Amino acid sequence: MTAADSALFTPEVLVHPQDPLGFIAFLRRLIDNPLATWPQAVFEEKVHRVPFGKRDLLFVMDPPLVDEVLVAKAASFPKAPIIRRTIGPAVGNDSIFTAEGAAWRWQRRAASPPFRHGTLLSFVPTFGASADATIERLGAVSGATVDMAEAMMETTFDVIVETMLSGRTRFDTRRFGEEISRYFDTVGWIAAYTTLKLPEWLPYPGRRRAMAGNRFLRQEMARVIAERRAEPLAEPDLLDALIAATDPETGRAMTDAELADNLLTFVVAGHETTALALTWALWLIGNAPAVEARLVEEVATVVGEGPVEASHIDGLVYAKQVIQEAMRLYPPAPIIPRIAAEDVMLGDMHISKGTPVYIPVYAVHRHKLIWDNPAAFDPDRFAPDKARQFHRGAYLPFGAGPRICIGAAFAQIEAVAILVTLIRRLRFVPLPDHRPMPTTRLTLRPAGGMPMRVELRQTRISHQTGT
Repeated sequence: MTAADSALFTPEVLVHPQDPLGFIAFLRRLIDNPLATWPQAVFEEKVHRVPFGKRDLLFVMDPPLVDEVLVAKAASFPKAPIIRRTIGPAVGNDSIFTAEGAAWRWQRRAASPPFRHGTLLSFVPTFGASADATIERLGAVSGATVDMAEAMMETTFDVIVETMLSGRTRFDTRRFGEEISRYFDTVGWIAAYTTLKLPEWLPYPGRRRAMAGNRFLRQEMARVIAERRAEPLAEPDLLDALIAATDPETGRAMTDAELADNLLTFVVAGHETTALALTWALWLIGNAPAVEARLVEEVATVVGEGPVEASHIDGLVYAKQVIQEAMRLYPPAPIIPRIAAEDVMLGDMHISKGTPVYIPVYAVHRHKLIWDNPAAFDPDRFAPDKARQFHRGAYLPFGAGPRICIGAAFAQIEAVAILVTLIRRLRFVPLPDHRPMPTTRLTLRPAGGMPMRVELRQTRISHQTGT
């Protein structure tokens, strides 16, 4: 480690078991935090087999092999059944996220046009306006401790409502977030039941309330779609684009049920991913004064005092690096579960049909064979002259291959625009006695939230002072 490396902020890490867990200990950890079941070996080896019942579980961390699973041989490694069982109740089993084969391909083709780069850049003023509203809320309580996880969820939910629904449909934002979190909190139980091959109807703590919450969310989506069909907008938004979307090969359009599933997918995943990226980024920045100073200076130079605009995005190079590094250390989707659909070769290994194959993204992003000083927060890893040096299978915040997240570019532009808008008006100060630990609830959330002290900057950012 160099002297420069030693000056970097290195968050505490979750302790992973060196030896195999006993069955009961494994289930307890799986229910509490699935991330804690991963063996330390997944951070140190290229592949790792975990004996489990009659069939091994295969963890794949080597970037070229990851690339085989997700890109070159993606058809041989579809999404594992656990995806449908854990996520299906929340967003449906026929959405663009959960569907497979032809059902997925036509939806992906139909839904892609609204996510073109030019369209996404047109949303930058909306991203900035949502961040300004957050500044107004947080500035009013300057000096107070605020849960930034909750604050960022509210900010990005505002973005989704404005971009997908033109702000026309009012949601009970707080309840929406509560219902999503309530369901996510039961995912450990669902994973345990799936592991034990127990029936889906079997009760577990929180199941009834979580299912009722899912019904509420789906009813809200059906209401929104019915209202929009009855009264289309003169200037179409993303929902109108989905309603009008057709498969360019077959001309098929989405049914209302498919629209509801996909709208819920975009609402849930669309705000959750960016909110978590921002939450972890603000905490990391708050612990890294040199990163904060450099970021503030870039904002002053590129954006100045006016609102962030589409023309600024390409110039916010360091801000993008900060977001990328935050998503390396804390990828919103920490694992990609796949299953071998047939007997297949992976590298020089024979993989039998039915073998569960896991890409532990959180471990790949912190792997000692892939990254220098992997536990440290160092945005310069993603400097333009360095980012091209690592294999595409080494960095997977949005997955890879044909199933890469359709909203990846949306989330990255949104995160940069919101971050630079917030950072020039507010300081985010970590609490000295708070040690946030990542916990897997489908996404990678900080256990107990992210309480931070929020302060208005004493002076406005200027290019000369960077304050």
